[in-house]
Amino acid sequence: MIVLLFLMMFLFVCLGMSIWLAMGISGVLFILITGETSLRIVASTMVGGVDGATLVAIPFFILAGDLMNRAGITRKLTELVDYFVGRFRGGLAYVAVIVNVFMAGVSGSAVADASAVSSVLVPTMRERGYDAPFAASINGAAAVIGPIIPPSIPMIFIGVISGISIGELFLGGMIPGLLMGAALVCMIAFIVRKRNYPVVRHEVTMRTFWPLLRDSFFALIAPLVILFGIVFGVVTLVEVSILAIFYILGISLFVYRSISWREIPRIFKESAVFSASIMIIFAVVGLYQYIVAIERVGDRLGEFLAIMGLNRFWFLLFINIFFLLMGMILDAIPVMLIFFPVLLPAAISLGIDPTHFGVIVVMNLMIGLLTPPIGVLLFLEAKIANVGFDELVRTIWPFTLSLIAVLLLSTYVPGLVTWLPGLVFD
Repeated sequence: MIVLLFLMMFLFVCLGMSIWLAMGISGVLFILITGETSLRIVASTMVGGVDGATLVAIPFFILAGDLMNRAGITRKLTELVDYFVGRFRGGLAYVAVIVNVFMAGVSGSAVADASAVSSVLVPTMRERGYDAPFAASINGAAAVIGPIIPPSIPMIFIGVISGISIGELFLGGMIPGLLMGAALVCMIAFIVRKRNYPVVRHEVTMRTFWPLLRDSFFALIAPLVILFGIVFGVVTLVEVSILAIFYILGISLFVYRSISWREIPRIFKESAVFSASIMIIFAVVGLYQYIVAIERVGDRLGEFLAIMGLNRFWFLLFINIFFLLMGMILDAIPVMLIFFPVLLPAAISLGIDPTHFGVIVVMNLMIGLLTPPIGVLLFLEAKIANVGFDELVRTIWPFTLSLIAVLLLSTYVPGLVTWLPGLVFD
């Protein structure tokens, strides 16, 4: 019967419903059709889905990222990085990767990072002679790094629903995230040489460097404030998200003066609306998780895997294929919230470290943001660069393959994920 639940959800999504509405309606219809429980359970499970203290950090991190974008901090970081690597062939493409790594340390959202960085870099890249599809492709691919390097909103989701240490998940994503950046840099080096993109000469002197450093110094400190607080346990996850808001708000109002007091209510309102659109998914996932539990999906899946006789290698390959496919057709948040708790026991039974498993699931679903037909980052970049969706899909595949190569490396070399958390927390 559980197949009926997902078939109804897919049908409603194909009819154009929002994912949370499709999940909510399909969950209610499933209860009515099966008659296994009362509809009164709907309200309690939905409330339970958002009843978690750690979830408070999510809207705060979203607000911190939004404030950083509105404050023009992205542009300041871009100018500083461009000073160092902009003079190389294809320099602005390298800038896109490096700035996204920095931005990853604040917002934890791929869409937020893509919006901020692409709106600055894509027009500049086009002015300097880069093809619009290439500019959109590298900015979209680099934005995937955002939720891998801490803080990461998807990893907070994983930690909340599974009990895995969020701090360990954060640190587990550090090395894979940096490897993703390195893989994109290597692919850029190959493409820009082949296409003979322009070289922009910069005057590299201390006289030009110091103003740039002075202007971007406080922006560079923001990710360090967050990482220091989380890794060394100085503050809780919720507290560090609030500190990040106060820090970014402070430098925006009093140092850079790039945000006025009049703008703050509007920024808070827009972030609240966006946060609500995420939290309502958490609510309906609470209903789904209840249905999955009463239908014993986890037990049945475990029995199926036992019959199949999958060892660790084939199970991890199955996980990668499954979550990549799910990421192609569904939003990442409901996929991880529904299926991760079901598959985690099977992973643990095969001796797979929970932190390792959590990180590779997030990597899969973030790469799914670059794959059609859903591909949120594809639609966003196509709009920003004013290019056709199909043209962008044809251009972005080398970068997507680079990210998948890092995913496979992180999957089968678990030390890349577990070494840093083990070093800090053991």
